[in-house]
Amino acid sequence: MPAPVGPDVGRCIGPYTGRFAPSPTGPLHAGSLVAALASWLDARARGGRWLVRIEDADRPRCPPGMGEVILSQLAACGLVPDEPPWWQSRREAAYKQALHQLVDAGLAYPCACTRREIEGALAALGLAPARDSERVYPGTCRGGLAGRPARAWRLRVPPGVVGWHDRRLGAQRQDVATEVGDFVLRRADGLWAYQLAVVVDDAAQGITDVVRGEDLADNTARQIVLQRALGLPTPRTLHTPLVLGADGHKLSKQNGATALDLRDPAAAVRTALAVLGQGLAAAPDARLPDLLAHAAAEWGHRWPLAEAGDNPHMPPIGPKENP
Repeated sequence: MPAPVGPDVGRCIGPYTGRFAPSPTGPLHAGSLVAALASWLDARARGGRWLVRIEDADRPRCPPGMGEVILSQLAACGLVPDEPPWWQSRREAAYKQALHQLVDAGLAYPCACTRREIEGALAALGLAPARDSERVYPGTCRGGLAGRPARAWRLRVPPGVVGWHDRRLGAQRQDVATEVGDFVLRRADGLWAYQLAVVVDDAAQGITDVVRGEDLADNTARQIVLQRALGLPTPRTLHTPLVLGADGHKLSKQNGATALDLRDPAAAVRTALAVLGQGLAAAPDARLPDLLAHAAAEWGHRWPLAEAGDNPHMPPIGPKENP
């Protein structure tokens, strides 16, 4: 694994390496193409590597063959990874090793709480969350299981505010201990939590830059806390605008977003570029390879790399909402 990089969030080791990491619960839709294209453009604009990781750790939610469907959709749009894709379902040993490291360091502990018990404990404290909001773990099992069987494993989150700089959203901060609490590393059903898997895999693949949808920005602070606990580097981040449905909510597989129409891949790419605010006047009728090359050149001028801390008060650049 890469060596630790010190306290500065965003100080990365090695040449630019980006990734697109879809969960294969369904085929790519318009919103996921925007995220894939943005990560590909950022890598190509820097002359770096672009990787694909199929995040199928939650196997019960991933239909057989869906990962291959996603890879074929990407290829149709001219987005081909520079190395064979990784599959989280084949990474069990790496996640176990990371959990053991945290347990040995006293940074992870077993938890016996059910979701209903957590909600009851929060209600007793007068902290019942609003609908769809984060349920802050109240730390019930921090001091031991009181004779109950372990269900999950949690990270012992240290106090303090985590700050970082997003290349589009600007300065960000979150107090993970009070706003999230000790979050899950391994679930009660034995599956690995998203936060642990993504942190371990980003480090193992040498990811220097994470470009993904704005809906995932809230995960960044938890991942920074976990990277620090494991002694891993923290990539730079750029969170892209979301594609919204007719109801004003984010397009997603959960709310029935339709699969990409790839009868004309160049048209699908143009639509995604428009969401990203890319100007296409210089290539109005370009074929797909030329369209992508033009878009990568423009992207490099529009989204310069800046190390976190170089200019922490720099205002956000680029559009913040879906045009």
